Amino acid sequence: MAKLGLIVVDPGHFHAALAQKEMYPNVAETVHVYAPVGRDLVDYLTRIARFNTRAEAPTTWQLEIHAGPFPAWRMAREKPGNVAIIANRNNEKLGAIAAAVDSDLHVLADKPMIVARDQLPALAWVLDRAAAKGLVIQDMMGGRQEITRSLTRLLHADPEIFGEQIAGTAAEPGVAMTSLHHLMKMVAGLPNPRPPWYFDVRQQGDALADIGTHLVDRVHGTLFPDAALGERDFTVDAVRRWSTMLDLAQFRHVTGEMDWPDYLGDAVSGGTLAYHCNAHLDYRVRGVHVGLDMVWEWLEPPGGGDTHTETWRGTRARIELRHGPDEGWKGQLYIVPGRNAGADIGRALERRIAALAESHPGLGLERCEGEWKIVIPDALRIGHDAHFRELTKGFLARIERHEATTDTERQNLLAKYYVTTAAEAASA
Repeated sequence: MAKLGLIVVDPGHFHAALAQKEMYPNVAETVHVYAPVGRDLVDYLTRIARFNTRAEAPTTWQLEIHAGPFPAWRMAREKPGNVAIIANRNNEKLGAIAAAVDSDLHVLADKPMIVARDQLPALAWVLDRAAAKGLVIQDMMGGRQEITRSLTRLLHADPEIFGEQIAGTAAEPGVAMTSLHHLMKMVAGLPNPRPPWYFDVRQQGDALADIGTHLVDRVHGTLFPDAALGERDFTVDAVRRWSTMLDLAQFRHVTGEMDWPDYLGDAVSGGTLAYHCNAHLDYRVRGVHVGLDMVWEWLEPPGGGDTHTETWRGTRARIELRHGPDEGWKGQLYIVPGRNAGADIGRALERRIAALAESHPGLGLERCEGEWKIVIPDALRIGHDAHFRELTKGFLARIERHEATTDTERQNLLAKYYVTTAAEAASA
């Protein structure tokens, strides 16, 4: 079989480069890049150059650059490959995906595919068209490769340990998550610049539209792993958004721009940008109350980084993901037994973890003050960048096996984006 040919379309986000951090045996070395001339293209080229020249396991990508306006249109017309990687500005992403599908290209798109509720019908049309052509179309859900996610799903599905999912209330939801990200951070060992348009929520979307894709994906995939969800399964109860404030010195530091761009408009006042990015969402999925908090802060703490916490309430136990300085800045899973269930859960946990250790070497269990900690060795924590390698490998393997996006996957993509556009829809 001939090797797959990659086309990178307008790489505005560094995730486009991370998909190329390693070589793939079923992909040709020559990659065609369509992008307007500007900083986004330069940043992408710089990252690929670093991968090609690093001392350990350098990549050997050869880039054919097609620089100029209307990159998606030119890519669709010329079609020099059969796989499109799309990571442009979020509000423009759907148009690029549609152009790729029209040209019979498989698509790996950075999340989110859309940022506005009124884009849902067009996304449905694109997914239907891709299905009719037998194409694989997928968003970059690197978090699915994360070890705590897979363990949470397994433990949540074990009635001897978790019991049944508690529906909860708005005040004490059955599922609660908080995801804290930082605007100034390190990626692949280097300070990560942000393009100035990143700070325009009309182009980038808020935290629910962006970060929320991972949270909602985890919620739906854990609660209803085999179900096809639809709008009828959801009730949005409350949405709240607020701003993170940045001064001009901070904006210069993270973007390299000397002044505020005009498109930020009224968000800039008195020399300060009100980045209206943070979001809280209360919603129900098939009756289960879910509470999500997604927050952007300025700078990573010393020795730390982004954090993500979760609570899943079951009739026999809670599953808690804790993440922060007390956990050494690593996500750690805990099982907190319900009243009078401790001994039985302990025996069930020992059996389950012993069985899982056969396929997850080093996995263990530690009793600590009335709860259990799942001991996860570092070898099972592959890291953010490696998540992109694994999801890209899986995506490419599906193409080789001719496994087009299924109807269930299509429905769940639409369901996810119905939820993640709730804040935008509420403020419209």
